[in-house]
Order: sequence, then structure tokens, then C-alpha cells
Amino acid sequence: MASARRPTMTDVAREVGVTAKTVSRVLNEEGPVAPETRARVMEVVRRLGYQPNLMARNMRVGARDAAIGLVIPDMGNPFFGTVAGGIESAVRERGLTVIVGSSSETKELERSLVATFLARRVSALLVVPSATGDHRYLRAEREAGLPIVFLDRPAMGLAADCVVSSNREGAREGTAHLIAHGHRRIGFIGDLPATLYTRRERFQGYRDALAQAGLPFDKGLVETGHSAEAAAAAAERLLALPDPPTALFAANNFAATGAVVGLAKAGRKDVALVGYDDLPLAEVLDPPLTVVAQDPAGIGAAAAALVLSRLDGDRSRITKTLVPTRLIPRGSGELRPR
Repeated sequence: MASARRPTMTDVAREVGVTAKTVSRVLNEEGPVAPETRARVMEVVRRLGYQPNLMARNMRVGARDAAIGLVIPDMGNPFFGTVAGGIESAVRERGLTVIVGSSSETKELERSLVATFLARRVSALLVVPSATGDHRYLRAEREAGLPIVFLDRPAMGLAADCVVSSNREGAREGTAHLIAHGHRRIGFIGDLPATLYTRRERFQGYRDALAQAGLPFDKGLVETGHSAEAAAAAAERLLALPDPPTALFAANNFAATGAVVGLAKAGRKDVALVGYDDLPLAEVLDPPLTVVAQDPAGIGAAAAALVLSRLDGDRSRITKTLVPTRLIPRGSGELRPR
């Protein structure tokens, strides 16, 4: 049995008894077509389920697609899924669709995805940049008027709109919260690479809080872990130090998850923990997890608002939007040292 194929414009034309050019004129509302012929074409289009190739049409006439390209580093990270949802909710009313691709945190795949989006002439481009990316290759597109917004991290080598969390202030507040509860040796578990914008900002916020409290910085209390498993191992290494920390600051959601696992494996319910990013089921942990919560939906909505403003003709100077974080005390960050 032959497999079904999608109907083409030629199929519609053959069914109606007209040329493909006439069908094109009807669908694109270009040129004179008799009302009776127009009605027959539309009836056959509905009956056959024909879908015009909008990308091919846009490329042919030089128009932009009614789509926004979004590049994120990790499809499996719920943070970026919520960011995408915030974007989609904001642009849907304008008849725009969000097309998402994952760079897997590599600059090569990021650039390949961007090239694919540009080839289909998306109306705007939103990018969570890879840690080692160089975005000068987008300069011509930005200068040509394509709205480009970077999320979570600024672009490298390109002046462009960006929307980021208050990373430094959020980390400072989370660390200061631990200090206010009597902790003087606080471990830091951050992401890789150390040059990653969010990692650098949150690490600086951690150091700010120590300095403001007059506490010395001890590089021996700094660990890294790009995955929950690596972060769990990092927490265990910190707890095994001769003079271990009495509290941990985990600088992203995977680090916080790993820290929870590491503390559980060690049977340590006496070590305070503050995570950066909220987690599912954080409230049912024992003790419930204190977090510095980001607003990923708000980041997405703010980025979408910037894109829509640029599409509406806003040519003002580039902007950097800071989305505030929020400290949520639940119990783990309020434990006092013994």
C-alpha cells in the first residue's frame, strides 16, 4: 500500500481545472480571479487539506516568517522551558509562533541553529548564548533591523538587547541570609565553566556578602558541578574537609539538587543550604529548601516585550533588563551552626 503524501498546489489546480498560478493568486490574494473560481479553489483546498508552504513563499517574496527563533542551551532544564513558555504566552496574541532549538551549550550548534532560523526568515531571534560563544557574526543582521534579544546571559562581542536575572544581588542576598543565621564558613557550588556569565555573577554575589560581613574568602570552600551528580560529589567533598562548611550556597538548580542529594547521602541534616533557582517539591524536602527564586516566565515575558517593541519600530538604544529574584525562606537556610 502506497504511503499517503501531502497534497500540493498542483493537486489543487488539477482538481479545480485551473493552473497552479491561479491557485497561487487565490491563496496569496494577488491579481484578478473570478469569484466562482476563487470559491472552487478554496473548497478544494479545504477538502484536500492543502497547507501552503509559507516558508517558501516568504523566501520568494522577501517577507519575514510569522515565527520567532529561540535558541536555548538545554531542553531538559525546566528553567529554560518556563522561559520559552513566558515568551510564547506574550507573542501568541500577535499571531507569532515560537520555534525552539537546543545548542547543547556549544557555540557551533548555536550558530548552526541561528543560521537555520535566519534562512527561514524568522521575524526575530532570541538566544540564550553558549558559554564560549562570539556573537559578532550577528552584527549585520542586527544592523539590518532584525530584532535580536539575548536571555539569561548577555551576548559576547555584540551590543544587543538582553534580559537577565539579578544574579549578583540574588546570590549576595542568599549568602547574606546564611551569614545572618550565624554561619561563617559557607561553601559555594557553582556551574562550569567558571567563565559562564551567570556563574561569575553569582560567585561575585557570594563574595560580596562575605566582604560585607567582614568574613575572609576561602577558595577551599569553592566547588563546581555542571550536573546534579557532580554537584552531589562536590557537596560530599566540602563536607569531608578538615574544617568543613556549616552551610552551602548552591548556585543553580542542578547544583541545589545535587547538594540535597549529597547532604542526604552523608546523613547531614545540620548543614544549612540555600539554592539559587527554585525546585519542584522543594517544600516537601526535609528540611524544606530555602531558595533564591528566579522568575523564568518573567524573563521570557520581558524578552518578548522587547522583541515586540522592536518589531513595532522602536529604534531606541539597546537595553539590559534586570529581572529581580526573590528569597524564599523554607527551613534549610535557617538552620544555625552547632
